[in-house]
Amino acid sequence: VLANDTRLRILHALVRAGELGVSELGDTLGMKVQAISNQLQRLFDLGILESRREGNNIYYRLVDACVQGLLE
Repeated sequence: VLANDTRLRILHALVRAGELGVSELGDTLGMKVQAISNQLQRLFDLGILESRREGNNIYYRLVDACVQGLLE
């Protein structure tokens, strides 16, 4: 999971911010929303992230303490 550069950048951004939406991640990482969404879905499916919906926006946060420890 951590061998993918995009996923690693997403996880670092989420550790720093706590919670971000897909467009905020796109702006932060300078990437297209579609590329980020695909990687977020993989991280979510693995139980590393949780999400919440607010209107049309979905916000993600890191919930796997092991991954956070590895990133630190």
